[in-house]
Amino acid sequence: MGGWLTNSLALMSDAGHMLTDVSALGLSLVALWFAGKPADVKKTYGYYRMEILSALLNGVMLLAITGFILVEAYERFSAPAAVNLKPMALVATVGLLANLGALGFLHRTHSMNVRGAFLHVLGDTLSSVGVLIGAGIMWFTGWYVVDPIISVVISVVIVVGAVRLVRDAVDVLMEAVPAHVDMAHIKELMLKVNGVTAVHDLHVWTISSGVYALSAHLVVQDPMVCNNDEILSAVKHDLYDRFGIDHTTIQIESETYAHMGEVH
Repeated sequence: MGGWLTNSLALMSDAGHMLTDVSALGLSLVALWFAGKPADVKKTYGYYRMEILSALLNGVMLLAITGFILVEAYERFSAPAAVNLKPMALVATVGLLANLGALGFLHRTHSMNVRGAFLHVLGDTLSSVGVLIGAGIMWFTGWYVVDPIISVVISVVIVVGAVRLVRDAVDVLMEAVPAHVDMAHIKELMLKVNGVTAVHDLHVWTISSGVYALSAHLVVQDPMVCNNDEILSAVKHDLYDRFGIDHTTIQIESETYAHMGEVH
């Protein structure tokens, strides 16, 4: 209402972001609730991926909103509209205080889902700051083109974060190798374990934020096959200490083991 009454595109963009935050934060809460549910025989990993789906949806929503704002800003560049500055600044100040309070609760997290919510609120905070700066410039100069300029600057900042969030969520859903994991280094760590001669079928993926999984086949010298526990303990400790990977499925094979495709 404040954006409509004051005819401020920057304030309307701020309001638009805050409106979507209601659904975005609601989605985040629902996803976190699902993630806390135990695994069952149908969903053996539990509901961790709900967090990733929520993060993906939040990122797409951000991109859609900023796209609308950029279109409106483009139209105003050619025909700047007058803005009622005093109520515009008052509404922006109230919004800024609310957003700063929300950021205080969300800023320390490794959760991709909560990071999506944080980006929504950060966008709102930047919008409120931008509105106040724009109101001050327009008050002293009368340059109403500042209103769409501020909106564009805010939108670009938000788009960068949203694109990164969507990319990270898609990587998880595609079971891509986590960004902090060096596959060559993992293979090297495994080969250093006493008795291991080769590594194949090596896969590393993300289940949810901070939850990583690995599967691999280790080929060991024939006399070392009986030392499975020792080899597994050494490999698992290295994986956890270096990369934080604690969900591992490792198959140990002798050098003479024949795979399905090799059996005649």
